[in-house]
Amino acid sequence: MSSNAPRLTALDALHRSLGATMTDFAGWDMPLRYGSERDEHLAVRTRAGLFDLSHMGEITVTGPGAATLLNHALVGNIASVGVGRARYTMICREDGGILDDLIVYRLAENEYMVVANASNAQVVLDALTERAAGFDALVRDDRDAYALIAVQGPESPGILKSLTDADLDGLKYYAGLPGTVAGVPALIARTGYTGEDGFELFVAPSDAEKLWQALTDAGAPVGLVPCGLSCRDTLRLEAGMPLYGHELTTSLTPFDAGLGRVVKFEKEGDFVGRAALQEAASRAEENPPRVLVGLVAEGRRVPRAGFSVVADGKVIGEVTSGAPSPTLGKPIAMAYVDAAHAAPGTAGVGVDIRGSHEPYEVVALPFYKRQK
Repeated sequence: MSSNAPRLTALDALHRSLGATMTDFAGWDMPLRYGSERDEHLAVRTRAGLFDLSHMGEITVTGPGAATLLNHALVGNIASVGVGRARYTMICREDGGILDDLIVYRLAENEYMVVANASNAQVVLDALTERAAGFDALVRDDRDAYALIAVQGPESPGILKSLTDADLDGLKYYAGLPGTVAGVPALIARTGYTGEDGFELFVAPSDAEKLWQALTDAGAPVGLVPCGLSCRDTLRLEAGMPLYGHELTTSLTPFDAGLGRVVKFEKEGDFVGRAALQEAASRAEENPPRVLVGLVAEGRRVPRAGFSVVADGKVIGEVTSGAPSPTLGKPIAMAYVDAAHAAPGTAGVGVDIRGSHEPYEVVALPFYKRQK
């Protein structure tokens, strides 16, 4: 097998048996869809969907200096995360550019799990390993130690409750607890990337198929379906959630991306990128950068990443993600636009779709918010 052959998840044979359309994603062979993307999307919004996310990159950081290392290496205040809780954060370069956005779980007093995007897992691992020099902490590549299965949607708590005696009611959003699901040891996390309530289950790869089958059987009566990466993208887009490589890149700081809130200057000690990020923060106050907004089509043409946003014949921004929205029934996009055109309802904004300026309405993100 050549080294550039795509990596396979522990559920690869199962996806193929379900007739999934597979695609190469960040070096992994992943299910794009099983049937209709729209049906999978609407199942997550109204019932439940089952995802294989085993391509995500798990990195474990342990030792007495783990918290201090992560505070130095990342922009957030990781030392203040309680055991059993999780935090959304970022890892930046010295110049403030975003290397990746991450979720960090504190599993024990001196043990953390950093979850990176598949496309950046090696970059994050290398950066953490390099930044660990001089700290009493160990950075371990655990990408092969976990399979990751997510169940998302309004029916997901009921489905999971039927398979575990873990206290799901007490599990808050952005928290994780060890438990047993369908007889399989798992880290049960209440996070997600769909805008719905849901859970992500970190398990040993050898247990993945058993767990997937148990969730499939438990979810069948309430309409759970397997879901691919394609509907994951339209779900996160409707929920206004950024995707690395689209809304987040090394050429943007968290302040450029409108996510300056994740940078904690008040934490103790220096951290990588601090000086550059302080400059970016004051620059953003004096001269607001382009703002990430939502755009809703008046017509039927779908905007794609890289298309220009225009007003009065001038380019005022760029689309970062676009797709037909199954929930809204119209094409939608996220785009960075000049601050002068960022207010919801701003008139005269369009997207240049192959030379034609198609009218779009500027709206606040997210496009979709679930009823609590």
